Parts: sequence; structure tokens; C-alpha cells
Amino acid sequence: MGSIESYATTSGKRYRVIYRRPDHLQTQKRGFRTKRDAELYLSAIEIKKATGEYIDATASKALIAVLGADWLASQTHLKPSSLHPVEVAWRRYVLPTWGTYKVGQIRHSDVQIWISQLVAGRSATTVLRIYGVLAAILDVAVKDRRIPSNPARGVTLPRKTKGQHAYLSHRQVALLAQNSRKHSTLVLALAYTGLRSGEATALRIRDVDTVRRRIQVHENAVSVSGTIHVGTPKTHQARAVPYPTFLNPLFVELMKDSTGGTRGRGELLFGSGLDYVRSPDSRRGWFVSAVRKSQTADSTFPRMTLHDLRHTAASLAISAGANVKAIQRMLGHASAAMTLDTYADLFDDDLDSVADALDDARTLSID
Repeated sequence: MGSIESYATTSGKRYRVIYRRPDHLQTQKRGFRTKRDAELYLSAIEIKKATGEYIDATASKALIAVLGADWLASQTHLKPSSLHPVEVAWRRYVLPTWGTYKVGQIRHSDVQIWISQLVAGRSATTVLRIYGVLAAILDVAVKDRRIPSNPARGVTLPRKTKGQHAYLSHRQVALLAQNSRKHSTLVLALAYTGLRSGEATALRIRDVDTVRRRIQVHENAVSVSGTIHVGTPKTHQARAVPYPTFLNPLFVELMKDSTGGTRGRGELLFGSGLDYVRSPDSRRGWFVSAVRKSQTADSTFPRMTLHDLRHTAASLAISAGANVKAIQRMLGHASAAMTLDTYADLFDDDLDSVADALDDARTLSID
């Protein structure tokens, strides 16, 4: 328990409260005009210490620039491809706005005004990522007892709308592969296995079992700021992915060297065997060119990205009768619920099938 002492000033008698913080260091608060005010303050301090709600005024003066740098350094669990956009959000948006603020200065209304300004001219995804960085830094400040609550939580945020997936038919996949020229096998592999592009470009010859028609996925190669980073797949789980028979001779051809012999099992399947195939330029790369040529030949050919071939694989598998669990395993989703949520539009026909089956069963039963 703390103590209260009086002391004289030119303005008259005043009181100071002397107490120990939760870390057992002694501190004091001066300037109380009455002993009653000092007693109330001391009682409030002791209650907050007992309930874990005590906030050290000194700790609340820490700058967001310092706390943010510490938080960013702690994000070692993120893959390079995930960490990069977080770093950009911190460097371009959070640090310039909040870096000089003391953590105890930030108010809920300040954050709301900031979010409202960010919304103009930026996608919901970008705004949510930027907001997430500030909110996460303040979450740590709450846990460290620098502030009593997170002023960023509860603000009104833009809603992230679900975009439309682009699905290709078998004929359109063949057209796109033809227009992709030397990358045709890669396009077909993505469209019929559902691999992420980084998973496909990280495949080595030893990962392809041409007898069982299985691909062992255990690495992912992604380009971040021009540097290729190789790590585990997105879910950190290896998986075996089946592929259709027609891909076998195409894979076998890739496994040959320039003389017709077999390349080393440790070489990369796609590309030179030593260097990873990089993602095509989103504006002038080979994939954009292949899509444009396909659109010229087919007026129904949709606008799409390389990742949309993964969605196409799911669409073709569903139309072929694959169940949700099989598709989940093929795509490497964390759960079947995620697969259903991602491709709910593709399962609408299943509802019609259920209704038709019930109608047929009732008709047979009554007749």
C-alpha cells in the first residue's frame, strides 16, 4: 500500500502520493490540493494494480515509430511474400502518419478520420491491410499495459467485396496453352492440377511420379522485389496432387535434355532446370499476350490472371464430379469449408441436383 505526504508550496499546502508500480519500482504523483483527493487517487491506483488495469504513464509515451519497428521485426512467422505488403503498408502509410505520435495520444476518432481519408482512391483490401498494421501494433501496446484499450478497434472499415473468378472451358484452356507457346505445358499443368504458380515453378523432376500420375508439392517459389524466395507451400503442408493422363507425355518431354537424354532428378521441371521461372509481367508479359490472342480468337474468353488457372482447375474438377474433400486436398486448402466458401458459385448446380433427386424419389415412391 502506498502513502500520502504533505508538503508546502508558495500556493499553499499540497499532497503527494507515493506508491509502487507493478514492477515494484517506487514512483509518486504530486500536486493534490486536498488529502481526500490524494486518498482517492491512491485507492484507484491500488485497485488498478489488483485488477491488472494499471497503466504506467511513462510507458504510454512510447512513440509509434519505435513500437511499430519492434512489431515488424517480430513478424518472423510470415512468409516473404506475405511480409512484403505489410512492410510497404507500414513504411508508406502508418509510419508517416502515426510515427511521431505517443501511443497514449491516439484516439478512436483520429483513427476513424484516417481510415476515411485512406478509402478515397484505394481498394478495400489495401485499406484493410494498412489498418491491420496499426491495429496490431496497438494490440501489443494493450498487452504490454501501455494503453488500457485499443483505439483502432471498432472503427468503421470498408467492406471487402468478393471478386468474380474467371473460369475457362476445356477448349479455352487449350487455346490459351497454344498461345502461350513455350509455356504451354505450364499453363496446362496449372489449369488441370490447381497448383499455385509458385508451387509449379518450384517442382523438380523427382517430384513428378509419371507412373502413379502424382505430383509431390512441398516447395513454393515466389518473387518478392525481384528476388526469388523458396519455402514451404502457403499452408506449410506438403501434399500429393493427381494429374490427368494427357499431361504425362508433356512432363516426360520436359524431363529430357537437349540431346534427348534424361535430365537430373534434382533439376527444376520448368525452365532451364537451374533457374526458377519468374512470374510474367502483369502488363506486358507472356501470359497477358497469350490472353489477348485468345480473346481475339474467342469473344467469350474472359480477362484473367495466371492465378485464375487455379480457379479453372477447381471448376473443371467440380464439373467432372469431384467432391469437395477431394478438391480441398488437390488445392491444398486448410479446410473443406474454405473450398466451399471460395467456390460456392460452382456448387449451385448441386442444389438443383438435390431437388431433382428428391423429386424423382418421391415420384417413384408414390407411383
